[in-house]
Amino acid sequence: MMASLLYGTGMRLIECLRLRVKDIDFDQNQIAISAGKGNKDRVAILPIKMQRYLKLQINTVKALHLHDCNNGNGKVYLPNALNRKMPHLAEDFGWKYLFPANKLSIDPRSGDKRRHHQHETVLRNYIYLARKKAGIRKPVSVHTLRHSFATHLLENGYDIRTVQELLGHKDIKTTMIYTHVLNNPGLAVKSPLDL
Repeated sequence: MMASLLYGTGMRLIECLRLRVKDIDFDQNQIAISAGKGNKDRVAILPIKMQRYLKLQINTVKALHLHDCNNGNGKVYLPNALNRKMPHLAEDFGWKYLFPANKLSIDPRSGDKRRHHQHETVLRNYIYLARKKAGIRKPVSVHTLRHSFATHLLENGYDIRTVQELLGHKDIKTTMIYTHVLNNPGLAVKSPLDL
C-alpha cells in the first residue's frame, strides 16, 4: 500500500511514513503533506484506486488505537509545539500514523511508551525483495516510484509546472530532470526493423 501511494502521489518515503489519519481527505481526493522537504506543506492527489484500501487501513489503525488506549499507550508524537499547547491531541485518533509501527517504543524525548510510524527500512526491504523476485537487474529504490510518478505524468501530457507543484519542488530546474526521458528518442521511436 505504501509503494502504491508513493507511485500514485509522488510522495517521498518519509512523507508517506509521517502521514496521519487526519491527512487523508476522501471528499476532496487529496492528501495533506505536512512539513515535507524544506519543512514545506503541500497537497498530493489521492488516487481513487487507493481509497478502498486506505479506508481498510484506517479501520485497522482504529482497532490498534483502541487496543493501545485500553492498555494505557494511546498517545502519539505531536509535531512542533502542539504537544505543549494541545496535549490532548496526542490521544486523538486523527493524529495516529496511517502506517503505525508493529511494536510500541519509548519516546526518547518524553519517556512515554507509544506507537511511532513504520521504520524507513521496512518498505526499502520490500522493494529490494520485489526487485530480486521480478528479476529486474537495474537498480530500483523506493525513490524510483517518485521518479516514475513524475515521468509518467509528463509522458501523459501534464505540464511541467503541475508536476513541479505535485512534487513540491521549489525550483523548476529540479523538476526539469524528469524531462530527459521525454527527450530520449530511443523510448518513443520504433526501429524501422519493428515497423
